[in-house]
Amino acid sequence: MWKWYDSKIIKIEDESSTTKRFWVEVEGVDKIDFQAGQFVTMDLPIHEKRLKRWRSYSIANAPDGTNILEFCIVLLEGGAATEYLFNEAKIGTAIRFKGPSGGFVLPDKIDSDLVMICTGTGVAPFRSMIHDLLNTKKSFKRIHLIFGTRYEEGILYREEFEKLVEEVPSFEYSIALSRATDWNGVKGYVHQIYMDQHEQSRPDVDFYICGWSNMIDEAVENLILKLGYDKSQVHYELYG
Repeated sequence: MWKWYDSKIIKIEDESSTTKRFWVEVEGVDKIDFQAGQFVTMDLPIHEKRLKRWRSYSIANAPDGTNILEFCIVLLEGGAATEYLFNEAKIGTAIRFKGPSGGFVLPDKIDSDLVMICTGTGVAPFRSMIHDLLNTKKSFKRIHLIFGTRYEEGILYREEFEKLVEEVPSFEYSIALSRATDWNGVKGYVHQIYMDQHEQSRPDVDFYICGWSNMIDEAVENLILKLGYDKSQVHYELYG
């Protein structure tokens, strides 16, 4: 059961021109318990009505036994919540939230390859999952992280994931840029990567998808109807 927590922002960093990383320290606890992939719902001072103040954001760091949480948030034009966080929030700003919540988590025992498909800040829950698997030395076969954005400048956590490719033989990292013209990698959308590399339907692979609804709808249709994967192999979470 979720509960309310009080926290304060202790660090803010630019991850791209439109994306910031926020770290909060939760007050009154030595550690904050959550599962990798979960989110919290912040109560931000942006409206008189309670429900119009609530915004949910995935936790971007892995559980580490501390009371620190990280969030990776993109600025939405006209979005009251992100405009508040980008333009008014600062070090020391109080953030009240409820949670952690959500069932977009990995099973305790993993018997399959994991294909994680995301766009933009949808990478946040996957970053949490990947680091949790590595930190706890949980058994897994392979992880293929597929990330999509418009331009090279918008590749989030790039150096971190490229380093994992070098250090973890069972980790694969693919990037698709939809609008970059001088990009040597995949030009287009995330769909062509998994459609090409995972076109042979197998029972020992699970797909996890996080992003806007149109991307998720297309991915689910591709995986189940076109490639023939069972719906039990496809897991997703909307954000935004």
